Amino acid sequence: MAREATISRNTKETKIDCTLNIDGKGTYRISTGIGFFDHMLEGFTKHGFYDLTLTCDGDLQVDGHHTVEDCGIVLGRAIKEAIGDKAGICRYGYFVLPMDDALVLCAIDLCGRPYFSFEANFPTERCGGLDTELVREFFYAISYSAEMNLHIKVLNGLNSHHIIEAMFKAFGKALDMATSYDARIDGVLSTKGAL
Repeated sequence: MAREATISRNTKETKIDCTLNIDGKGTYRISTGIGFFDHMLEGFTKHGFYDLTLTCDGDLQVDGHHTVEDCGIVLGRAIKEAIGDKAGICRYGYFVLPMDDALVLCAIDLCGRPYFSFEANFPTERCGGLDTELVREFFYAISYSAEMNLHIKVLNGLNSHHIIEAMFKAFGKALDMATSYDARIDGVLSTKGAL
């Protein structure tokens, strides 16, 4: 069965359409109006081996906040729906990703309980057209919409571009691990019998 979801969300601030295939090959078609943000989502997709189509028409004349946050909400919902009942998946995933000066840890638990921890400082206020403070808002939105426990911690880093790119790629790799199947798992991986 294909683990795929299509989500649309329309508000006065953003119009977003998203299709995500968890078991893809890393193909993407992404257009949010913020070039740097598109580049980060492409890295997430490629390194997590997902197929992602995501378009956003947002109120960028205000700023990038609604676009970035709402894309996180929609992508989080798509992740949750695509994963389905979680039977047979590893549930946990983690990755420590190096990118030049940056070293970023990402750990995930697809437990159905949202929690978000983010330890990062960015040397600059912007990368391209993206306010660096919006990176936290994006991952926060994903963690709550997908109902996942998500920890992101910068272990080292001097360059904002490298730090942020390492985050998105580490998130992609950790999520790939968490959504992978393990033949030893009967039902869901929980002593409660439910996630």
